[in-house]
Amino acid sequence: MTEQSEWRFSDDRGRQSAAPRPPRRVLAYVQAGATLWDLGIRPMAVFGSEHDGPDPDTAKTGTLPFGEVAYVGAGGSLDAERLLSAGPDLVVAVSYGGGHVYGLTPETAERLEERVPVVVLDVGQARTFGRIGDRFALLARSLGAPDRPGAEREPAAARERLRAVAATPPADGPRVLALSPASPDRAYVARPAMWPELRVLTELGVQVVEPPEGPGVNWATLDRAGILALRPEVILADARAHAAPLEGLWGRGAPPVPVIAWNPEPLYGPRDHARFLGRVADALEAARAG
Repeated sequence: MTEQSEWRFSDDRGRQSAAPRPPRRVLAYVQAGATLWDLGIRPMAVFGSEHDGPDPDTAKTGTLPFGEVAYVGAGGSLDAERLLSAGPDLVVAVSYGGGHVYGLTPETAERLEERVPVVVLDVGQARTFGRIGDRFALLARSLGAPDRPGAEREPAAARERLRAVAATPPADGPRVLALSPASPDRAYVARPAMWPELRVLTELGVQVVEPPEGPGVNWATLDRAGILALRPEVILADARAHAAPLEGLWGRGAPPVPVIAWNPEPLYGPRDHARFLGRVADALEAARAG
C-alpha cells in the first residue's frame, strides 16, 4: 500500500475510514447518492428512508441514472445483509445531528460498520448549505471525481439572478411559503431558519414566511385557514412521495399562486442547486407578473 493509493476520509462524526485504494462500489442514502452523481461519482446503489417505499422517490433522486444505479429498498425492508449483498466497498449516509445514521436502524448501521467503511455527512440545521456542499465535494474528490473548472459558475450566476429578482421593487414581496401537505386541510409549514436551503433563500433576499411560534422545531402544523392567513404568493411544496397532494388544501383545482416542487432533502451538487434557485427566481417573477 503506497501513500498515493491509500484512501482515507474523516466524516462528520470524526471517524476516519480507510482503504488500500479509493472505493469504487459506493452504496449511498438516496440524497447522498444523487448529490455524488452531480459531483461526478456514480454510486453502485442507493437506499431510502423509513418514509420511502419499494421504489425510489423521484423527488429525491435528481438525475440518477436508474438503468445503471440500483435501488435496494428502504425502511423496515433493509437490514445489513440486504445492504451488503450488493457488495459495496463504501457506504455513504447522512445525519441530522448527533452522528445518528438517517434511514437505518442503529443496529443495522452498527453491523454495516463492522463490515465496510461508512462515511456519515451531517446535513442538519447546524450546518450551512455551503458547508454541506463542500463536504460532499471533498468526499467526491477523494473518490476520484474529475476536476470541473468553472463548476461553481452556474450556481453563482443563479444566486446573483435570484438576488436581483428578490431585490426588484416592491421590496416587501413576494411572500414565499415552504410547506409539506399532511392532509386535505392541514400542512406542516417550514420554519426557514431550520432548513439550510431555505436559509440560502433568505440570505439572497427572498421573503420566506415565518409561521407562528408554537410546538414543532422544524415545522408548524397549520390548518387551511392558518396557511391562508400567512398570505403566500409563492409556495414551495414538498414533492416527496409521502407528502399529501397540495391541491387538497385548496379544494378543487390548483392553488392560485406559483408552486415550486420542493425537496426538503435537497441535493448539494452545484448543478442541482442552480436549478432550484432558478425555479425560485422564475416563480418570483411569475408572482410579480400576476
